[in-house]
Amino acid sequence: MTQSLRDEFLLDPDVVFLNHGSFGATPRPVFEAYRGWQQRLEWQPVQFLGSDIGACLAEARAALALYLKTGANDLVYVPNATFGINVVARSLRLGSGDEVLATDHEYGACENAWLYMSRERGFRYVRRSIPLPLPDAAEIVEQFWAGVTPRTKVIFLSHITSPTAVRFPVEAICARARRAGILTVVDGAHAPGQIPLDLNAVGADFYAGNCHKWLCAPKGAGFLHARPEVQRLIEPLVVGWGWGERRTFTFGSDYLDYLQYPGTDDYAAYLAVPAAIEFQARHDWPTVRARCHELVACGINRINELTGLSSIYGPRVENFSQMAAAPLPPIDDLPAFKQRLYGDFRVEIPCVQWGARQFIRISIQGYNTETDVDALLAALEATLVSVSGSTSGDR
Repeated sequence: MTQSLRDEFLLDPDVVFLNHGSFGATPRPVFEAYRGWQQRLEWQPVQFLGSDIGACLAEARAALALYLKTGANDLVYVPNATFGINVVARSLRLGSGDEVLATDHEYGACENAWLYMSRERGFRYVRRSIPLPLPDAAEIVEQFWAGVTPRTKVIFLSHITSPTAVRFPVEAICARARRAGILTVVDGAHAPGQIPLDLNAVGADFYAGNCHKWLCAPKGAGFLHARPEVQRLIEPLVVGWGWGERRTFTFGSDYLDYLQYPGTDDYAAYLAVPAAIEFQARHDWPTVRARCHELVACGINRINELTGLSSIYGPRVENFSQMAAAPLPPIDDLPAFKQRLYGDFRVEIPCVQWGARQFIRISIQGYNTETDVDALLAALEATLVSVSGSTSGDR
């Protein structure tokens, strides 16, 4: 990773930014494209929103579909992955006696969508424990599948998890679920841009992803992908001009009409996604990703050596990508610990409570360097000593 790539981003140069995973960061040329779309909207709002928006969105969907190796009519832009999961959770006709099976690694906001609907409609949301350190992919599938019952109607799981940053074998689970007649819903918030994606090969019935994280698009750009066979199950989260006999905006199917144009909005983040794809292509992003993976693996190893705690990924480096978590020794006040890392050392990094365990989650993007990891280790060494009197914990 070079300093010149860091210069491509708008990040505060005085902050050691190791938290790309939370909200992402947008490169300068992508941000300029985003502002260009906003200016076009303001130049002639009626022309843009009344006439041009359909063709502009179709072009942006086509670019994203090519990147994700799927059909342009099988995905729609939404503000974020949580929004997409809400669309699916509210659309599926689940009721008493039905179960949604998930892991215990899922993102809280998306879990809330299922829990809310379970209280409204009477189905059960079931968490299946996947213990750490992770076993191999085949064993993960078997451990998870042991939670399937005749009542299981939906499987919900993350492609790359938020609290533990593990990559689950979603392709194998989706294939097995298809054979069993169970719908699959994948939270892909952290996948686009962090790993190569082929949505048709993943095989999920519904896949919600973010473009503003690892793809580096502007904030507020996500997507919901649905296989053609299940698009009829989707209902509009917001009923607008794309519904009913009086529909004004038509994009080619009920699925697109229901979701793509909820009303007057700033669509610039969606329309700038092709610029983000082009930026990464211009900078040879597969090479950038590989270097980031090497650096995050080095960082996690150094943290584990500092604390004396074992890796949650075992020996398999394929279990994480550009984001990984390392266990911390017991800390009484984890938010205060995180704040000390930022306040005293200007290190921006999340600290995570996952059940009874605590982790620090490191994200490495193209703008990060070995110097950033060195700064994190120095901050951890000083801060862990001050909160626990020791830098090592029990294995």
